[in-house]
Amino acid sequence: MRIAVGLSGGVDSSVAALLLKREGHELFAMFMQNWHDTTGTLHGDCSWEEDYSVARMVAKKLDIPLIFTDLSALYRKRVVDYMFEEYSRGRTPNPDVMCNREIKFDAFMTQAFEHGADYVATGHYCRKESFKDEKGREIFQLLAGKDPNKDQSYFLCQLTQQQLSKALFPIGHLHKKQVRELALQAGLPSAERKDSQGICFVGKVDLPVFLQQKLAEKEGIVVKISSDFYTSEYKEENLATGYNFNDIDHLRKLSLPYLYSETDGIIAGRHNGAHFYTIGQRKGLNIGGYSSPLYIISTDSQNNIIYVGEGQTHPGLFRKALFIERNEIHNIRPDIQAEPGFSGEYLVRIRYRQPLQRAMLFSENEGLYILFHEPQRSVTAGQFATWYRDDELIGSGEISK
Repeated sequence: MRIAVGLSGGVDSSVAALLLKREGHELFAMFMQNWHDTTGTLHGDCSWEEDYSVARMVAKKLDIPLIFTDLSALYRKRVVDYMFEEYSRGRTPNPDVMCNREIKFDAFMTQAFEHGADYVATGHYCRKESFKDEKGREIFQLLAGKDPNKDQSYFLCQLTQQQLSKALFPIGHLHKKQVRELALQAGLPSAERKDSQGICFVGKVDLPVFLQQKLAEKEGIVVKISSDFYTSEYKEENLATGYNFNDIDHLRKLSLPYLYSETDGIIAGRHNGAHFYTIGQRKGLNIGGYSSPLYIISTDSQNNIIYVGEGQTHPGLFRKALFIERNEIHNIRPDIQAEPGFSGEYLVRIRYRQPLQRAMLFSENEGLYILFHEPQRSVTAGQFATWYRDDELIGSGEISK
């Protein structure tokens, strides 16, 4: 079996290559360069040149060939332009999910096949299994990594059966500590390198500076909404525990974000562009004088207004339900389809590393409604909701509003 391993210069992909090498596979490595621009990049991040240098040393240590590929044009088109477009609409995108769907397991995988690979391996902390259905078709399952602190299945939530069929995750059964130990024992040059942070292949950035490549600054007001603003009915519906709904119209209402106007509160400050901010954000507002920090509870990019609430328990931070449009529903398992009329209880997360939350899924003609047992903090349009059965990721979708 000929396997291409995506070698990034980090310890995870290095140990993935190490384990495959020890298993005796015909192995070669590929290094992706996906970004050149340093605009908005914070100082101290490792550049791609250093990553490539370490990847070369790892490949030499393992005695495997290394192929360099530049996918930066596709990355800009499919990932970065998507980011700009989403932020311009007042939404908060997830570039890591898109990078995996569009680059690592599409463009990169295609190039690996052109070099004769049968499979592509990565250093993701997740697992893959499969079974045969009643028609004899092989169904592939995406499972959470064994390390609960490093599980990366969320970032792979948009993969297809075809992509999973050709993917390998050699370290998914390991904890991070074990990966470090294996790298040290093998003398890999990447053994003690820090994990990468920030945007996939870009790194940690000053987001407003990064976005200003295409999105202009635009001064606007910050409106503070009092926690006493909401009706008792609204609080009961959105802060209650349990699956409290009467009918589909009630569920639709619960899934909608609250729409504010500037007359609903007091002006607390000014900002440099609503599209630079996201729901739940605390840092970057630079507004003091309150006993508790201010959190963004809503952004209005059309009118360029940010709405904030005082304290992390402000009612405006919480929602009981969300909605995913029909064309945004992605089923990893083709044998489990969320067709109209379907309902069921699943475990759901709406951001990376969030503990799984109990929720009911209701599939209607217009799309999928997710009703949580506990109110959820900072439900954000543009992010991905994922639903699991035990530790298997079943499907995902981009939050619509």
